Amino acid sequence: MNVSRLLIEHQCPQCGAPATLEETERLFTCPFCRVRSYLVTRDYFRYLLQHAAPAGKPIIFFPYWRFKGSFFVSLPGGIKPRIVDVSQQAVPSPLFPVSLGLRSQTLKLRFVSPESDGVFLKPKVSSKDLRRVAEDMFTASIPEPLFAKAFIGETLSQIYSPFYVTDKVFDAVLNRPVSCALPENLDISRMEGGKPNWRIEFLPALCPNCGWDLQGERNALALSCKNCNSLWMNRGMTFDRLEFGFFPSETKDSIYFPFYRIQADVSGITLGSYADLVKVANMAKVVQKGWEDKPFRFWTPAFKIRPQDFLFFSRNLTLSQPPEEEIPQLPEGEILPVTMPMEDAVESLKINLASFIKPPKMLQALDRIDINARSVALVYVPFEKTANELFQPAFNLRTTKTLLEYAKHL
Repeated sequence: MNVSRLLIEHQCPQCGAPATLEETERLFTCPFCRVRSYLVTRDYFRYLLQHAAPAGKPIIFFPYWRFKGSFFVSLPGGIKPRIVDVSQQAVPSPLFPVSLGLRSQTLKLRFVSPESDGVFLKPKVSSKDLRRVAEDMFTASIPEPLFAKAFIGETLSQIYSPFYVTDKVFDAVLNRPVSCALPENLDISRMEGGKPNWRIEFLPALCPNCGWDLQGERNALALSCKNCNSLWMNRGMTFDRLEFGFFPSETKDSIYFPFYRIQADVSGITLGSYADLVKVANMAKVVQKGWEDKPFRFWTPAFKIRPQDFLFFSRNLTLSQPPEEEIPQLPEGEILPVTMPMEDAVESLKINLASFIKPPKMLQALDRIDINARSVALVYVPFEKTANELFQPAFNLRTTKTLLEYAKHL
């Protein structure tokens, strides 16, 4: 499946120089003044399409939701994953197109700001409603029972498309009508709207501990400080420190993949130790002395990857239960950036559990099981390289460079 990409025109907050960003980029380094800043929002990003309307036409910006991510549902026959990429009206109206179509992928966007000209209609459809629509699109044709479901790695945004009104509603990008002749008594100005009360915000990309420059890829959610050996993840309007480490590699030419190791309280079943895991997963092992004292932890990728690979990596590493032998620093060499939000990794835990719980009749108990994360650490695991494949022999994990490149746009 092709995954859409958005391009956003941007200005450096320090010197005003122009730049173009991809939708997933967060760490911005100005090519002119070299100031590094991290793009943040308190909820979701808002963009607008630029209009080409005739001079003097009052512009109405109509809002659309855009939702992209991976959806998982646990069924009697296994877990079914799917990539979801939808757009829909944020104000139900028969006068405007039902979706953005392909225009958000073919035209550059801009961030909305209070200085943006035009009237911005107020959204009436909530993000929860949008998630419900996306979920229904996927599950409508799936017979029950559904034991568990989750959206993972989701990207939520609003895109405002410009229109103007004469005797019809006109698309202000193409200057073409999108409606039939309007009733004479219709007054679009009565639709609730005004100036947007939102703007993009920035955090200085400086270590909160020592003030040194934070380092990372442009799409990274976790940034490192080489000066004080620390790792930081954006949470709202600040950076939170992460516990982290890496497993040493047996080969020099390795690439390190980030994984979340999550210790959680699980209610409804007994799953607190490695001995419990052997029983819950019906593993072909005899419980050994000391396994009751070895804490159980979930593992999930901290990077975006195809949903079927995300599930495979989560299951295999969780069943492997790697020993806590990581070195508490960043590895030398190539590192894959953290692109999966921690909250999404936590959201995936029940689907992870559904992938290995045995016997199958235990799936019926999933709705009575609660999983609450207690602690999270980031662990970098080395993958060996071949011509196009990347593999981790100890935990039987593998992918390709092509799939990793594709996953950058999930």
